[in-house]
Amino acid sequence: MRALILGGTKEARDTAKLLHDRGWHVTSSLAGRVANPALPVGEVRIGGFGGPAGLARWLIHSGVEVIIDATHPYAEKISLSASEASRATGIPLIGLHRKPWQAQPKDRWREVDSVEDAAALVAREYHHIFLSIGRQHLAPFANDPHNLYVIRAVDPPKVALPPRNRVILSRGPFSLESEKKLMVDNQIDVVVSKNSGGEMTYAKIEAARMLGIDVVMVRRPSLAPVTVEVHSPQAVLGVVDKL
Repeated sequence: MRALILGGTKEARDTAKLLHDRGWHVTSSLAGRVANPALPVGEVRIGGFGGPAGLARWLIHSGVEVIIDATHPYAEKISLSASEASRATGIPLIGLHRKPWQAQPKDRWREVDSVEDAAALVAREYHHIFLSIGRQHLAPFANDPHNLYVIRAVDPPKVALPPRNRVILSRGPFSLESEKKLMVDNQIDVVVSKNSGGEMTYAKIEAARMLGIDVVMVRRPSLAPVTVEVHSPQAVLGVVDKL
């Protein structure tokens, strides 16, 4: 049995191990945006497939029997390609989707539809801004010369940055205490985040809640159609056992 797992998330790595331990031939496909990614067990390929048609050809040539989309919730392009390739080939697509975070009592969320909307809002109303949205989406903030941006990323950003910035290179998970310290030390008055879900980066949301700091939360994009949607690596096993 052969599976293609899309994504470099923790859920993708956990799924690869579970399937590998059951005797599956697993290929994990990573986007290649991180210089030294954490690698899953099994075969690994880096880079794109050439759109939905290229992915469909690769699936047929490789004899893949199931596709598992375990990408980040905001990886719209590859998720759409996987959906179209699944439809074209008839190969089932399991969407392993993290459940989104839900606002809790005392959370001070301000939800927006895009990173561009977030950039416009924080430039108008805040002064010490913590950006925890990944290095691919920093450009909309670059034109604000007035406010300080504390930017956390795994690798150095390659796009234009706001003139006043502090870049912190670090890989999660992050503890609640370290997130609180970062916010206090930098006098953060707003956190900009995507609603990524999961536990790896949730501590920043808890820290903001405890410190009474606003969170500008970028809503998730619409999900591409899948054959079956699940929310955990263990649930993936329950689906593939029925194939």
